[in-house]
Amino acid sequence: MARNEVRPIIKMRSTAGTGTTYVTRKNRRNDPDRLVLRKYDPKVRRHVDFREER
Repeated sequence: MARNEVRPIIKMRSTAGTGTTYVTRKNRRNDPDRLVLRKYDPKVRRHVDFREER
């Protein structure tokens, strides 16, 4: 089915080095590059950048 090809499940890892991850889906057609989102990291108690890991 096309769902897995167009919108794959990706892991977002914290840039703060805590090892915290978020799991989300992304659209490969709109965002072919690695995704970077600013999300909350509970271990450092603040918002940090989370980068897509492959």
